[in-house]
Amino acid sequence: MKKIKILSLAFLMFCCGLLHAGIASAADVPLGPGDVVKISVFGNDDLKLETRISEAGSITFPLIGEVKVGGLSTGQAERKIADMLDKGGFIRNPQVNILVSEMQSQQVSVLGQVNKPGRYPVDGKRSLTDIIAVAGGMTEEAGDTVVLVRTRDGQTTKEKIDMDELMRSSDPSKNPQLSAGDSVYVERAPRFYIYGEVQKPGSYKLERNMIVLQALSAGGGLSPRGTERGVRIKRRDANGELHEIAAKHDDLVKADDIVYVKESLF
Repeated sequence: MKKIKILSLAFLMFCCGLLHAGIASAADVPLGPGDVVKISVFGNDDLKLETRISEAGSITFPLIGEVKVGGLSTGQAERKIADMLDKGGFIRNPQVNILVSEMQSQQVSVLGQVNKPGRYPVDGKRSLTDIIAVAGGMTEEAGDTVVLVRTRDGQTTKEKIDMDELMRSSDPSKNPQLSAGDSVYVERAPRFYIYGEVQKPGSYKLERNMIVLQALSAGGGLSPRGTERGVRIKRRDANGELHEIAAKHDDLVKADDIVYVKESLF
């Protein structure tokens, strides 16, 4: 239920962001290799062109030849082409329009426990919750932690973000703005194991601050032969050695714990 609430809030934030699409649009994003652009010149249908920007950041346009557009916004590229047409004596005061039909250069990767992992364009301003929403939201197996990997000025950083804390906060600075080349990884939730005299032994998602009583509930409760006095936790220490602990109802369950329910002797 908690992940469903997070997903709903993320979609609401994403939809609110769409209201400002006219301000934060693809026009504000620099063009780059792999982007597909549609170019037209008002009153000159023979100059219509749809082309992909080369690895060198260039396109070839009728009459003027190669044009370097990589790193320019669409507005800057429009003015550059218009200036070249004008100065070349081909068209006087041309009105050039560029539409980005496919943006490959400005993308982020979304991996891990999301419904639609893949690469998504950063067409304007996109926050972490925006991108997770675009990727279909977090799955039921998702944990509370998202890892954000970014490279700025040649330095790569890795940041762990608590999504539960983020969604509860009213501080927008806690919701990072993403840029091209960023990677988002939604971690899988930690697990615990329960077996012995319970209705549904197996592996289960460990919720935050889960106690033994809640773990028993996740396992369907005690079997007719089970006893609450016979609950044990098998847990590995820092050296990897397994220890058995007598468990109380309000003891916290930790990641990879094995909860064992003994059979009642009476």
